[in-house]
Amino acid sequence: MVARIRVLFFLIILAWLGIIARLFYWQVDNFPRLYSEAGQQHLSRQEIPSSRGKIFSSDGFPLVLSKSVNQLYLEPNRVEDPQKTFDSINQVVSLDPKTFFKVAENKKIFWYPLASKIDNETKEKLIAKEIQGIGFDPQWQRSYPEASMAAHLLGFVGSDENGNEKGYFGIEGFYDRELKGISGLRFLETDLFGRHILMGKQWGKGPKKGRDLHLFLDRAIQSAVEKRLKEGVEKYGASSGSAVVMDPQTGAVLAMACLPTFDLANFAKEDKTRFPNPIISSTFEPGSVFKPMVMAMAIDLGLVNQNTVCEICTGPVSVGEHTISTWNDKYYPRSTMTEVIQHSDNVGMVFVAQKLGIKNFTRYLERLGFGDKTGIDLEGETQPILKKEDQWLEIDLATAGFGQGVAFTPMQIIRGVSAIANGGSLMIPRVVEKISEGEREIFVEMKKQPVIKQITAKVVTQMMVNAVEKGEAKWAKPVGYKIAGKTGTAQIPVAGHYDKEKTIASFVGFAPADSPKFAMLVTLREPQTSPWGSETAAPLWFQIAKDIFQVLGVPPS
Repeated sequence: MVARIRVLFFLIILAWLGIIARLFYWQVDNFPRLYSEAGQQHLSRQEIPSSRGKIFSSDGFPLVLSKSVNQLYLEPNRVEDPQKTFDSINQVVSLDPKTFFKVAENKKIFWYPLASKIDNETKEKLIAKEIQGIGFDPQWQRSYPEASMAAHLLGFVGSDENGNEKGYFGIEGFYDRELKGISGLRFLETDLFGRHILMGKQWGKGPKKGRDLHLFLDRAIQSAVEKRLKEGVEKYGASSGSAVVMDPQTGAVLAMACLPTFDLANFAKEDKTRFPNPIISSTFEPGSVFKPMVMAMAIDLGLVNQNTVCEICTGPVSVGEHTISTWNDKYYPRSTMTEVIQHSDNVGMVFVAQKLGIKNFTRYLERLGFGDKTGIDLEGETQPILKKEDQWLEIDLATAGFGQGVAFTPMQIIRGVSAIANGGSLMIPRVVEKISEGEREIFVEMKKQPVIKQITAKVVTQMMVNAVEKGEAKWAKPVGYKIAGKTGTAQIPVAGHYDKEKTIASFVGFAPADSPKFAMLVTLREPQTSPWGSETAAPLWFQIAKDIFQVLGVPPS
């Protein structure tokens, strides 16, 4: 009997110790978690969206702003007559009746978004109706004072998979973290049914506005480029076109335009294939606009100079089983290298490429930045594929000498030509000049790397000036200006062969040649009036150049 009492007493002691341990676990060890969970049962958490940063052109004019709009929401617990509420709202804002009644009749739902991006005028109309059960939360919406100017460069703001705002393409995508700011938080006390207590506590922190971006983009130049590009695409019957203007001394992008473009304010309704920026996202076989860079490689190595005579320019040249001829079947025996560029002589460029050899050629491709992205501060840049040295054949070298069989982005081409214009340095292209946050300003670093000798750049510049003065496009050149440039006409590869009827016409150049203020590349895809760059892209380039001279105040010499 005594033994049983002792066992029972021992069990009671164990039970009490277990209860004490459990109480300690709940009231001490788990106190922070339980306190937090208890608080959440009578608190509601609201996120306060931050205003996205503005984007300004070089003259301080806003290209992109964030205007205040509203999100309309429903609180089913406060709705007494769903039909009446629906009818009142639907007179101002169109609703889906099936979704509305499903939500309005479910009293377990505390809050439900009915519509986003409601402007303040619409909000006032709804408030005037004194509709019970609705409310508004602040939102922000992108607005564009210059409409869709520079659409491909700017990009747009959409929603990610979680419904949060996110920048896509261009500047909006690349600088999304800087632009979006930090959302605020607000905590409100609620009753048993999740309704806000009017006299309850409220606390939290306000949102932090996103940083502003200030661009190098010149509004006047951008406007001229877009206007002339549109006229050129229509005049020459091209399927698409692009133009990019850059300061070759710094790498600053002054203008960038692509057609077809899209409506920034209504991008959701646009063809999504138009969103990528072809200047950085698409590659093309550059054709003859690539010839000055190949010539610069050979001159830099001392393999040729401007007076070197082409020894194979008497007629078509054979490379293995292939025969290469000139674009117009005209040949110029004993042409100098200056004349090879002037005549855009494919055979002459095969001569130069063979002087270079595969090893030197591939090394200079890398050196001039053709083996990598340019590093421009825009989202969506493509990494072109460059074959390794041991993958090149002699025919590959020969055709690459005149810009066929290799593919680069327009941005890579304009950057390469800018290295000739500025005396031999490769720049990292930059769209944003500085980032500002209140009074604090952060200037974007401009980087350059010497890639060819200064004398090389000077010699090739004079060869390009000669090409403009005496080449096929000399008729369109603005009078009184010294311009260095080169036309290009490249056939488009289709299904393993080149389509003779389809070309990409282009012109690249810089001016004034002795002290360049800008470098520009213009491309037209599949022009119908003429396949030749000298008759389409070149006159368009010169027309844009006239406008730029006027904007920059560059007088004729």
